[in-house]
Amino acid sequence: MYNEIKLEKGLYHLANKSFLQALEEADPDVQYAGTPLGKLDAYERQLKRFDIRVSGPLCDRVEKFFTTTESAVLFPEFVRRAVMQGIEDPVLGDITAVVSRSESNRYQGIDLTDTAAYTTTAAGEEMPASSIGECTEVITLTKYGRLVKATYEAVRQQRLDVFALMLRRVGKRLADAMLSAALDVLKTGATSVTTSSSTLTYADVAGLYGSFKSFSLQAVLASPSVIAQILAMTQMEHTSAADAKELRLPFGARLICCPQLDDNTVLGLDTDFALEQIQSSDVVLETDKLIDRQLDCIGISVNIGFRRLMKDAVQVVNIQA
Repeated sequence: MYNEIKLEKGLYHLANKSFLQALEEADPDVQYAGTPLGKLDAYERQLKRFDIRVSGPLCDRVEKFFTTTESAVLFPEFVRRAVMQGIEDPVLGDITAVVSRSESNRYQGIDLTDTAAYTTTAAGEEMPASSIGECTEVITLTKYGRLVKATYEAVRQQRLDVFALMLRRVGKRLADAMLSAALDVLKTGATSVTTSSSTLTYADVAGLYGSFKSFSLQAVLASPSVIAQILAMTQMEHTSAADAKELRLPFGARLICCPQLDDNTVLGLDTDFALEQIQSSDVVLETDKLIDRQLDCIGISVNIGFRRLMKDAVQVVNIQA
């Protein structure tokens, strides 16, 4: 049962297994099917075991994790989850077609060569071929990291939800940097057109829609300033804006605000085929230091890279300067 598990630092250092996976192996969810505990994962059951409340009006303070040597083992996972809430950026998630795992910091993907026409084939004739093979480009993953400096004395009396908010903000800033890199990958070498004037028109936006042939325009990404221009167009007057996160153009494509783009670039994507995200690891933390209350300098890092999957799934409109 969850209240009999021995918690120790070594659970963070098992080969090919995360702390949560180690907990789930020792305390399977299936044991709690149909009970209130079945709604919690293995880590959340440990928080319940030690009566640690990480949110709500009765939220505990940071020092609650360090009541015992075993409860202290739960603290790095709390930090990881808070950072991951920020890193799991909805925009990056929405524009990523597939997430791949790599065992190293170098990744070689595959490409589809598909130039032959898709036509009928007469009996006895050789069928047109599509080839899938290793791509020539090798992606080198980049480390995104941050040192968070905070003494235990400074944070021990802080509410856990407030401390988590600070960590989530760090994660969000890391996600912003990752999204910026992803957008650069998508733009580089993509098919582009330039507007006839320095003002974006609805005709330019409609032209972007028409530029997609074998793919579909599912998302239009632009800076806040350009998004504001689009929303002010008369053609957008009857577009529902009940949910600001789901603004859509009249022809159905999502309108996504990206401060990482400049005011002269509009990016159109088929989100099912445009971007591959490659990771070599989950968020990496110095777990032993956190357990021992050595919060002076918390290292947080993740290795990640991006690759444009299919060239024609990305189109760019350059607004004339």
